Amino acid sequence: MKAYILHENPEWYPPFAAAFEAEGVDHEPWLLGDGLLDLDSPPPPGVYWSRMSASSHTRGHLLAKDHTRAVLSWLEAYGRRVVNGRRVLELEMSKVDQLTALRAAGIEVPSTLAVVGHEDLLDAATKMPAPFIAKHNQGGKGLGVALFESADAFADHLNSPGYEPPVDGITLFQEYLRAEQPRITRVEVVDGSVVYALTADTARGGFELCPADACAIPPADDTCLIDAPPGLFSLREDFDHPVLGQYLDFSRRHGIEVAGFEFIETTDGRLVTYDVNTNTNYNPEVEAAAPRSGPRQIARMIKRLIEEGKDL
Repeated sequence: MKAYILHENPEWYPPFAAAFEAEGVDHEPWLLGDGLLDLDSPPPPGVYWSRMSASSHTRGHLLAKDHTRAVLSWLEAYGRRVVNGRRVLELEMSKVDQLTALRAAGIEVPSTLAVVGHEDLLDAATKMPAPFIAKHNQGGKGLGVALFESADAFADHLNSPGYEPPVDGITLFQEYLRAEQPRITRVEVVDGSVVYALTADTARGGFELCPADACAIPPADDTCLIDAPPGLFSLREDFDHPVLGQYLDFSRRHGIEVAGFEFIETTDGRLVTYDVNTNTNYNPEVEAAAPRSGPRQIARMIKRLIEEGKDL
């Protein structure tokens, strides 16, 4: 029995392949984006891990999201064990979904307006206290993230060649969070426990907008944490806060087994969570300094699931 890894970007796979091999896990990547799916036939026995990315469309994989939806529905209908299954995919693909779920769990999130379509964009901009952030609902790597000092500035952007409409038609307007220190923190969770926390230096990375989407630090390619400039990310040692327990509870409630939760600490003493990344990648420098490895923890979890053979 083996592990099947559902994804669409081979460049992100080597660290996980190395971890599987180190743990003795037979693994096979399954690239999604197009292909045949026989709904009348059962899937091969195994443990399946979905790590589909919300930014897959930016790499030309326009059908990867819906392909993953179809495959996960098929797998779960046949009772296959899926790590980060169908529900988690929807959280990955929609920040509206994330923010509403986080808020319902008692976790503070940025004040946000969501606009579906184009017609109400300017009206929403006028309702936001300036400055404010605009971003795409289906994002990752800073897609569509920009800081605006006024509604007029957003109107100019909307009419400029640089405007890029969101792939799902949903634009978010969020309060601008002023950071106490120029950094964001990401908490890596695997298999019901915190692996470690790391920080991204937003000032050094030239990322002056809020939050985060530190993956957008230039060059804004797809490698985000993996190929970040040296020293941009660092281990946040001894971080201890009640929000860690909230993240673990949230993960259990939504069936999330692998994720990175990102937050910012503001000048007015708030800790605001703005993103849940279920397609987490791991920075090599941080991995070298951390007491535990994210990919190795994932490999151990999947190895255990294969050995248990539950619900396969």
